[in-house]
Amino acid sequence: MTIIARVGAMQPYALTLDRFIEHAAKWHGATEVVTSGWAGGSAGTGAGGARIAYSGLRDRSRRLSGAFLSLGLERGDNLALLAWNSQEHLECWYGAMGVGIVCHTLNPRLSHTRLASMIQQAANRVLVVSSDLAGVVEMLIPLCPTLEHVVVLGEPGEEVTLPTYRRARTWRYDELLEERGQATTWGGFDENAPAGLCFTSGTTGAPKGVTYTHRSNYLHTIHQLQADVSGLTSRDSLLIAVPMFHANGWGLPFAGPAAGTKLVFPGRHQDGRSLANLINTEAVTVAAGVLTVWLGLVDHLDLTGGEVPSLQRIMLGGSLVPEASMARLEKRLGVVVQTCWGMTELSPIGTVTPPTAPVRRASQSGRPPVGVDLVVTGADGAPVPHGHEGRLRVRGASVVERYFGHDDPAVDADGWFDTGDLAMIDGEGHISITGRAKDLIKSGGEWINPSEMEAIIGALPEVALVAVVGRTHDKWGERPILIVEPRKGAHVSDEALLDALRARVPSWWLPDAVVRVAAMPLAMTGKIDKIRLRAEHGCG
Repeated sequence: MTIIARVGAMQPYALTLDRFIEHAAKWHGATEVVTSGWAGGSAGTGAGGARIAYSGLRDRSRRLSGAFLSLGLERGDNLALLAWNSQEHLECWYGAMGVGIVCHTLNPRLSHTRLASMIQQAANRVLVVSSDLAGVVEMLIPLCPTLEHVVVLGEPGEEVTLPTYRRARTWRYDELLEERGQATTWGGFDENAPAGLCFTSGTTGAPKGVTYTHRSNYLHTIHQLQADVSGLTSRDSLLIAVPMFHANGWGLPFAGPAAGTKLVFPGRHQDGRSLANLINTEAVTVAAGVLTVWLGLVDHLDLTGGEVPSLQRIMLGGSLVPEASMARLEKRLGVVVQTCWGMTELSPIGTVTPPTAPVRRASQSGRPPVGVDLVVTGADGAPVPHGHEGRLRVRGASVVERYFGHDDPAVDADGWFDTGDLAMIDGEGHISITGRAKDLIKSGGEWINPSEMEAIIGALPEVALVAVVGRTHDKWGERPILIVEPRKGAHVSDEALLDALRARVPSWWLPDAVVRVAAMPLAMTGKIDKIRLRAEHGCG
């Protein structure tokens, strides 16, 4: 007689994003979410500001779900959000995602024509907007026939003047919550349902939409919370200076509640004075954002002699970091800088330098967390040995498979996504991003890598920001030019800049010209805008 053992089973438990805020409300209900106010201060500083406990935020978000449904939104619809980081913005995320509505985050720094194109592609019928961006909406309405409702978020401590738009009904956020809000049951749908839509920055081409699912964002949160990544705990106070419209704010609005971490939002106030005040008032221990934000903080502290003693770590991403800038941050702020690399298509974490790494280099971006697989390949697609440069390819549960609105996959037959980045892996598994394939300059049939020269010049203490781009040339096709933003009060000659390169790069790589700019143009993500630099300086 054959005995067949019955296979056991585990509970079905959908990995949907409402789980995070429910967890925070249940187990860390008194932990706060703080938003900077109209004068760049947090609640209780006399400069505006607002604070709420996780339990209260969960309750407001549940009621907001009912309000969104009353506007005609249904599961799978895209809700447009054109807003800065704030409590109300976070409530919109959980209120929408809890009932299966997709959060389509929009970057306020884009042109209104590009924003309109994204809104039309997503067929948005409801747009949530920060009060100071009402003028942008005025330009969007005629271009976006699908828009029916505009919800205006308030800023703590500031009176909201409700604009009037043709065709679209306008709501104050609090009035919508008061009049239409109704506690609504969350979940009940497949974890593979879409949760977010974010378009790529478009710094190297036309923006493409990336659809995040509940499952992909849930698993990405597990990546983020690993000890060698953000390692957040319930003892931390987290300043999210990376915009929520930039790849889901690096997933931190999910990771914070999942860990019971206090959240601190700067609103639209990211100047050095406002950030220093917010960090000190809210005892911020961990902060995340792009380099330019933290350089502004250091400049302010240098000017005023201030300190931010509670701050322990900064997660730094968005672009390659000059050695001199990283050293300046660590020395002046007394922090550990964790360099990171990622992309919108990766949700966005690809690699992170562990906070306990014995040696941290600005040229390195750390290792991938478990759940992210990557390989560096040659032109033939075969992996290259450690220490050799190649194209960086990635796969994982939080990596794009197909772009929004596209039929063709974005991955190869083996599931690898080509990031377009050039990289090397050292013998200890550390990743160094060495450039963008699209940024390479082809001069006389040979390739020049701008990133190598940018790293050398960026290490000079007199240089704040640097970029190398190609300029058209009748004989060579392209030749490199060096564009620098000097540090305030510093002077460095053209000859000194070129001398720094002469001993370290081939002579034919040397830029044909040095261009100084008072302020380096930045894309909406905080990265240097090379498209604009090529347009302004790339014609011979």
